[in-house]
Amino acid sequence: MAGWNKRMTRGFGVALALMLTALPVGADTLRSAMADAYRNSALLEQNRYLLRVRDEGVNQAIAALLPTLGFVASTSRDLVGDTTTTTARLVAEATLYAGGSRRNALSGAEETLNAARAQLVALEAQVLGDAVTAYLEVWEAEQVVAVREANVRVVTEQLRAARDRFEVGEATRTDVAQAEALLATARSNLAAAQGTRDIARELFNLAVGRYPAALSGPGAMPTLPASEEVAARLARQEHPAIRALQHEVAAAEFAVAQARGATLPNLSMELSRNETFVASNPVFEGKGASLSLTLSQPIYRGGQLGSLERQSLAQAEAVRASLTRQVQINLQLLGNAYARLDIATAQLQASDQRINAAQLAFEGIREEASLGARTTLDVLDAEQDLLEARISRIEAQSGLYAAAYGILGAAGLLGVAKLDLPVPEYDVAAYGAAFQGGRPRVMSPQGDRLDTLLKAIGRE
Repeated sequence: MAGWNKRMTRGFGVALALMLTALPVGADTLRSAMADAYRNSALLEQNRYLLRVRDEGVNQAIAALLPTLGFVASTSRDLVGDTTTTTARLVAEATLYAGGSRRNALSGAEETLNAARAQLVALEAQVLGDAVTAYLEVWEAEQVVAVREANVRVVTEQLRAARDRFEVGEATRTDVAQAEALLATARSNLAAAQGTRDIARELFNLAVGRYPAALSGPGAMPTLPASEEVAARLARQEHPAIRALQHEVAAAEFAVAQARGATLPNLSMELSRNETFVASNPVFEGKGASLSLTLSQPIYRGGQLGSLERQSLAQAEAVRASLTRQVQINLQLLGNAYARLDIATAQLQASDQRINAAQLAFEGIREEASLGARTTLDVLDAEQDLLEARISRIEAQSGLYAAAYGILGAAGLLGVAKLDLPVPEYDVAAYGAAFQGGRPRVMSPQGDRLDTLLKAIGRE
């Protein structure tokens, strides 16, 4: 019996030592996983190009305010008179007044662009949050697998000891059968844990853009807002999703003004210079120049203009309601995250107490079993309680980190710069600056590709 206890203790200690063995120097950290998710995200790449669509919308709105210059040439053949007439015309046009609709369109395009930039920042936070979730799930799954593997090794040693004691008449066939049943359960639980780990690895690959190496653990807890009240203020006012909707509200209001401007008069000017040349009469050459002003006023369009105004008003109200709803969602997510933080903290403390108690109980029952006061089943049950206590602690620790990063996400603090991640931050204004006389800051691989695009179309 004493030999069995020593072997079981030695097996359990070796298993724990293997579980706590130091990881390689190049192991994945949570920060590196977030940085790679930011760097490799196809979703971010897609939305960066969509942001350029909004940038071009501003350029087009600016162009609508400027005069236009066009050249028109035509040639006609008179089959009866056998003459060819060629006319060349240079035309400059400018809209002098359009009820403010063009300036409102420009302001609306700028607000839409600002909304798209804020939405991209919000999407970046979502990508980082998904990376945190994926990392923690892999980390938790690997820790559980390590505990399950340790359990299989320990129970295998217990079964071997039970069989040895059975051979010398110190145990019954029932003791052996109980150890065999527990070993089968331990192997089944290990297989399930390994399957969960494999699923988590696939999620990691989707979120980060690669499969995980050995994980070093989530590291230090992130710095949280000073209080829940401070976090709530950030969630209401500074969150990128809130800023995006605020810009969308402003864009919708400019759309209302633009719709109303369509009912006002429109004044335009045209300046033209033309020359006519008749091929059969080289002496004849007609030249002319003209300046014209045109005033137009819509009177009746079947109710179209009124419908457009009412439509824009409804759209503005819908966006305002969406802003209110987003504030509510942010506060709800923030409240949930703080509640999960409290729960995880309490569970972590309770798990530590449970592990200490289960460890003492296991050691006491094991000693009693060596004296014949406890059965093999009692020892196996006590060891199982200790196993579940360790797994509960792993889950609580993972929940603690998830809740902390959930608070940062709900408060709008989950960003490359705010977390000081080792990856260049994408400049949301670089593309627009490139077409407004400035040069974009090359701060990412996407910025390099932007430079290549500009060179391809002749912009240095």
